[in-house]
Amino acid sequence: MPAKKKSSGRKYGPKASKSVEREMHAMKRGKLKSGRSGKRVTNPKQAIAIGLSEARKEGAKVPNPPKKKGAKKSSKKSTKKSSAKKSSAKKSSAKRRSRKKSSSRKSSRK
Repeated sequence: MPAKKKSSGRKYGPKASKSVEREMHAMKRGKLKSGRSGKRVTNPKQAIAIGLSEARKEGAKVPNPPKKKGAKKSSKKSTKKSSAKKSSAKKSSAKRRSRKKSSSRKSSRK
């Protein structure tokens, strides 16, 4: 059984480290903002993640982001079922509210 070959060279390219350095500097100055919401970033880990993400877009040597654990096919099916139950529960509670409103209107008219 042959031993696993060690990966030679750097894990992250120099382009990636430059972009992370730039984002960290922006965070320290208070200029770094997150993508969609535009809120100011204060967490260094988030600044690193933004830098690596931008480096990936530029085509720098960056390993793929880690995959989330616990995502199994069977769990996806159960979440679909539970979400369907939740939506039906919401519908029934909305019906109850509308009934209450209509009954209170009728009593006020008399």
